[in-house]
Amino acid sequence: MRLGSGTFAACCVVVEVLGVVLFLRGFFPAPVRSSSSSKHQAEPPAPEPSAGASSNWTKLPPPLFSKVVIVLIDALRDDFVFGSKGVKFMPYTTYLVEKGASHSFVAEAKPPTVTMPRIKALMTGSVPGFIDVVMNLNSPALLEDNVITQAKAAGKRIISYGDETWVKLFPKHFVEYDGTTSFFVSDYTEVDENVTRHLDKVLKRGDWDVLILHYLGLDHIGHVSGPSSPLIGRKLSEMDGVLMKIHTALLSEERETLLPSLLVLCGDHGMSETGGHGASSTEEVSTPLLLVSSAFERKPGDIRHPKHVQQTDLAATLAIGLGLPIPKNSVGHLLFPAIEGKPMREQLRFLHLNTVQLTKLLQENVPSYEKEPGFEQFKISERLHGNWIRLYLEENNSEVLFNLGTKVRRQYLDALKTLSLSLSRQVAQYDVYSMVVGTVVVLEVLTLLLLSIPQALSSKAELEVPLLSPVFSLLFYLTFLVLSAVHVIVCTSTESSCYLCSLSWLTAGGVMVLVSALLCAVVSALTKVLVRGKLLSKNAAHSNSRWSELDLLILLGTLGHVLSLGASSFIEEEHQTWYFLVSTLCLALCHDIYRNYLPGDDCEPQRCLHVEGGFDGATPALQDKNTSSAVLELNRGCKSPSSLGTLRGYEKWMVLASPWVILTCCRLLRSLNQTGVQWAHRPDLGHWLTSSDHKAALSVLAALSLAVIFALIQRRCSPASKVAMALGLLGVYCYRAAIGNVLFPWQQDNKDISKGILEARFVYVFVLGILFTGTKDLLKSQVVAAGFTVKTVGLWELYSGFVLLAALLLRPHNLPVLVLSLLIQTLMAKFVWKPLRHDVAKVTVMHYWFGQAFFYFQGNSNNIATVDISAGFVGLDTYVEIPAIFLTAFATYAGPVLWASHLVSFLSSEASSADGSTHSQ
Repeated sequence: MRLGSGTFAACCVVVEVLGVVLFLRGFFPAPVRSSSSSKHQAEPPAPEPSAGASSNWTKLPPPLFSKVVIVLIDALRDDFVFGSKGVKFMPYTTYLVEKGASHSFVAEAKPPTVTMPRIKALMTGSVPGFIDVVMNLNSPALLEDNVITQAKAAGKRIISYGDETWVKLFPKHFVEYDGTTSFFVSDYTEVDENVTRHLDKVLKRGDWDVLILHYLGLDHIGHVSGPSSPLIGRKLSEMDGVLMKIHTALLSEERETLLPSLLVLCGDHGMSETGGHGASSTEEVSTPLLLVSSAFERKPGDIRHPKHVQQTDLAATLAIGLGLPIPKNSVGHLLFPAIEGKPMREQLRFLHLNTVQLTKLLQENVPSYEKEPGFEQFKISERLHGNWIRLYLEENNSEVLFNLGTKVRRQYLDALKTLSLSLSRQVAQYDVYSMVVGTVVVLEVLTLLLLSIPQALSSKAELEVPLLSPVFSLLFYLTFLVLSAVHVIVCTSTESSCYLCSLSWLTAGGVMVLVSALLCAVVSALTKVLVRGKLLSKNAAHSNSRWSELDLLILLGTLGHVLSLGASSFIEEEHQTWYFLVSTLCLALCHDIYRNYLPGDDCEPQRCLHVEGGFDGATPALQDKNTSSAVLELNRGCKSPSSLGTLRGYEKWMVLASPWVILTCCRLLRSLNQTGVQWAHRPDLGHWLTSSDHKAALSVLAALSLAVIFALIQRRCSPASKVAMALGLLGVYCYRAAIGNVLFPWQQDNKDISKGILEARFVYVFVLGILFTGTKDLLKSQVVAAGFTVKTVGLWELYSGFVLLAALLLRPHNLPVLVLSLLIQTLMAKFVWKPLRHDVAKVTVMHYWFGQAFFYFQGNSNNIATVDISAGFVGLDTYVEIPAIFLTAFATYAGPVLWASHLVSFLSSEASSADGSTHSQ
C-alpha cells in the first residue's frame, strides 16, 4: 500500500496514542470502589453478631461528639507540631500534645501530595490516584461516598471557611461558607485573615455541628520562601493562637451540652525542603493529626507518643464520632484511641462495623478474597464476638467476660490492619498485561517509523507500507493464534483484574489483529532495508565515509538515555544521566577540535576549520550542484592539517579553550542546586545564597548576573530592543528587591517589602514589547522574502524576550543558571559549531542535551514537588488560571525552551548566511 508521508505519519500517531492510552490504563489502575457507591440510599448497618441469642442492636450507635471542628493547615509538616518548631512557636498546641486531653498521631499521606486528592482521602478514606493532580487545578464535585455527604444527609449543619476546594468538592453541602483561592501563593496574610475573621461570631453561635477551617498561609510561605523562612515561625504562632481560641470556646460550651466536642488539627500534606509538595519524600507525606476532646482525659504521668497511622483512617473515625455510616470506599480503619474510653460492648460494636465495611469492599474488588488473611481474621473475630454477646447477655460482669472481650478487641484490630493493608495494596497494583500490550504497540509503531524515515524524507515523500501482504501471510496467522492463546491463559489464570480481560472478545481480538499486523509490517520493512543495504555494499567499491567518535557518542548517548528510563532509579536521578552526557560531550568536542588542529599519524589532512562562512548542512536543499561540488572539492583539497593558523590569535585560543570553559560552567552549575531524590536534602550553594544571612551576597550576584545577561543578549538586538532589555532587567532587580529577595545599597532592612505587582508589570511591558517587535519583523521579512530565502529578522528579538521573561520568573539564586546558559550558547555557536562545521542533526541533538541538562541545573527534577508554583503569580494580584499556568510552565521549562529558541535562531541565521553567500557568487 503506497501512502504519502503525511498520511502515514498521521496513522502512526493514532496507533501510537492508542498504545500509550492502553499502557497508562495499566499503569494507573482503577481505584478500589464499592459497587453500591453510586446508590445514594443508605444501607442498613450490619447487626451485632449473635451466637444462639438474638441481639437487639441493629442500628448505628449514637454520636460520640456534639460538635466537630476541623482545623486543616495546608502543608503542615509533623515536625512543625511535634518538633522543635512546635515547642518554640506553638506552646499551647505542645501543651495539648504532652499534657492535655488529646491523642496525637503522625498521619502518612499517600502521593500525590497535593490539596484536592488529600481532602478526598480525608473525607472518603480512599486513596486517590495521580490523575487527581490534574483535577486539582479545577476540582469537580465529589460524587464518591464521603463523610460530608453523610453528615448533610443526617441533618448536620456544616460550615466551611478557607480553601475554596471544599466548596467545589461539596457544592450545596454547607449552610455557610467563605472560599479563598488556594493558588495565589503570593498572599499568606489575607488568605488566613479571611478565615479567622469569622471565628468570634461562629464560636458564639450554636447553630452548627461541623466547622471546617482550611488555612493556606503556611503553604504559600513554603512555596515562596521554603520551610526555613522566618515567616514560618510567625505563621505557626498565629495558628497556635487560633487553636487556643477554638479550644477555649469549645470547653466553655461543653458545660451546657451532654456530649463533648472534638477538635481535629491536621495537615493535608507536608512540605519538602525546597518548600514544594506533590511527591513521596518523608517531609511531604508526614503530617500531624491531633484529636482534642474532654473525652480523652489522661491520668497524671500518662505520656502519649505520636503513633503512625494512615491519613485515610480519619474518615472512619469522624464517621463513628458523628454517628454516621463509614464511607463505602474507605480503606482506612478506626483510630482506636478515640473510642477506648467507651464500654466494651460499644468498642466491639464500632470495630465490627468498620470490619464489615472493609470486608464488603474486599469482596467486591478482590476475586480471591476468601484466601486473604484479613477475611479469615474477620470470620474468627465475628464468631468470637458472637460468643461474647451471648456471655454478655447471660452475665454482665465477670472476669471471663472481660478477658474474652479483650481477646475479641485485639482480634478485630488485627483484622482491621490486615484488611486495610490489603485494600491499600490493591490500589497500587499495576495491570501488567495491559502495560505489556501497550508497550509492544508503541515499540512496533516506533520501529516502523524509524525504518520508513529514508523514504519519507525523499523527494517524492511517499513510501510503500507493507500492510496488505503480511495480513495474508503465515506469520500473521501464527502470531494471531499465539496472542489469542496468551490472552486466554492470562484472563483465566490471573487473580487480579485486567483491563483487556474485561473487554469483549471482539474488541480484544481487534487489538491482537493490530499487534500481529504491525509485527508483520515491521518484519517486512526490516527485510527490505537489509536487502537494500547488501545491494548498496556490493555496488560501492569503497566508502570514504565513517562514523566519528562524536557521532557514536550522540547516537549511543541518546539511545542509552532512552533505555535508562526503563528503571525507576534512573528516572528519579535522571539529572545524573544528563550531567554525565554533557560532560562527556565537552570532552568529545575537545578531542574533535584537537584532532583537526594536530596532523594525523598518516599525515592526511583533517577537516578544515572555518569561523566565517555558511553552516554546512543547514540548507542542503538551497545549495545547487555546483556549490555543493565546490565545497566538496575545497574540503578534499585542504592540504594543511588545520586552518586554525588563518584565525586571529584570540579566536584560535577560544576555539581550543571553549570545551574546557563549557565543562567548567557545567561543573559549577551542578553545585548550585541539589536535585533528584537521594541527595536532594544535601546543602548546596543555592541554600547558602537564599539564607537570610547572605542576602547581601545574593544581591551582588543577582546584579552582576543581570548585567552579564544584557551584555550577552544585546549584541544582535535592534537599538529599541536594547533599551527595552536594559530597562526590563533593571525592573527585574527592582521586583526582587520589592518582595525582599535582594537589597538595594541604601536598603538596610525589609520594612518596604511588598508583593512587587507594579515592578513585575513594568517588566511585562518590555517583554511584550520585545516579543511584539520580533513578531512584527519576522512576519514582515517573510512577506518581502524572495524565493526560498529565509530571513531571520525578528527571531533574535523573540529569543531575547524569552530571556527577559526567564530572568523575571527565575529565583535570584538561579540567575547564574541563565547567565551560564547564554554563555555556553555563545561559545558553542561561535567557536564550536561553526569551526567544526557540524551538520543540522548534531547541532539539534546538542541543543536538546544541553536543554535537558539546564532543566535540572535549575533545581528541577521528575518530582512534582520541585515545580515552583510562585512563578505563576509574578505580577498577579488575584488568581487568573490561564496566565498562572503559562508562567509556571515557562519557569519550569525555561532551560529547554531557551535552548530550543536558540536552535531555531541559530539554524535560520546560518541558513540565511549560506544562502546569501551562494547568491553573491
